[in-house]
Amino acid sequence: MAATLGGGHTSPAATPPLEDRDLLTDVLLRLTPQPSSLPRASLVCGRWRRLVSDPRFGRRFRLRHRRNPPLLGFFDMGTRGLYFVPTLESPDRVPPGRFSLQLDDGDEAVPLGSRHGLVLLFNVSRKQILVWDPVTNDQHRVALPPRFTGHVNMTVIHGAVLRAARDVQHFQVVLLVVDNDDDIHHIRALACVYSSETGVWGDVISAPLLPKVDLSSLYTRVYQPKAAVLVESSLYWMLVGNLVGILEFDLVKWSIALIPAPVDVFTEGKYEFTVLRTEGGGLGFLFLSKSDFSAQLWKRRTTSDGVASWELGRTIELDKLIPLNSKERAHTFIVGFAEDNNVVFLWMVMGAFMIHLESLQLKKLPDLTVISCYHPFESVFAAVTGMPLHISK
Repeated sequence: MAATLGGGHTSPAATPPLEDRDLLTDVLLRLTPQPSSLPRASLVCGRWRRLVSDPRFGRRFRLRHRRNPPLLGFFDMGTRGLYFVPTLESPDRVPPGRFSLQLDDGDEAVPLGSRHGLVLLFNVSRKQILVWDPVTNDQHRVALPPRFTGHVNMTVIHGAVLRAARDVQHFQVVLLVVDNDDDIHHIRALACVYSSETGVWGDVISAPLLPKVDLSSLYTRVYQPKAAVLVESSLYWMLVGNLVGILEFDLVKWSIALIPAPVDVFTEGKYEFTVLRTEGGGLGFLFLSKSDFSAQLWKRRTTSDGVASWELGRTIELDKLIPLNSKERAHTFIVGFAEDNNVVFLWMVMGAFMIHLESLQLKKLPDLTVISCYHPFESVFAAVTGMPLHISK
């Protein structure tokens, strides 16, 4: 009933809160980004279903949760090619066959990384880069930049894919190789950036990493099992060999730099390590000692004067989480890192595990017998047909 005001006039009845479209939209945008959230909301009534199925709502939902997408699972390579391994439980579990990449006969695709709802692969046979959206199954293929085609059979090509902060349509690809320059006495890094908005590769950026040395004992390379990690506006890869450190590519300055590791990681087989993004969003480093089965978490700090250094954050006693004997510890490997969820993947003889580095929550994964590099897939995704599917991060 309308309220009576002084003078006999009445005010219009207030709209019930959930009948106000703007208010209802604001409420639904605050749902968790788990795969079952929007499908459950769509079952309430036809009005809610129409609202959450609106592509405009999907874009706003994706943007709101782009900094905290769920870890849906990871991609791995098997005898039959690339396959998806889900990590969530029902009702949020995405079936393994939901994200399936179909390639032409004769194609040999090697995964280079996954980020922002996209997977980056290198098609070796065609010398192409493939950017794949597993949610929509859209594929974007682009030929290697000319300076990189000669490296296909000589060295390993690494790369990363990413989207700009507020861009849900376009993406960038960064390719990286580490090799000898023309006089074969220098080690250098080459990088090149592709923009889907312009459709072209940028100039090749080159930076020397070592002065002239005796190449008979030189084998500096990017650490193959570790994908790039995005921290703020830079990508980071690990270097191993005669030169050990962290290779940085600045996406703003388009520059290459080498950062020393916080600890000596040269002793082969005794340690596992990876670059990571800390809980606070800075550059971090995880160092796992197989002898005592402990892990050190290091943070990169920069003073007001611009001086950067490493600081030991904390030590994780892994033996209390996963009791192993000395032989089992020797066969432990870091095989992936989910940067948005702060989760590290470990492979060992008793199985594969994922550990949340902040809470130390541990989860055993399905039996995986082959050691390889896991590429975490972190994305906002509605799990049922009929929902706005293109809501990847």
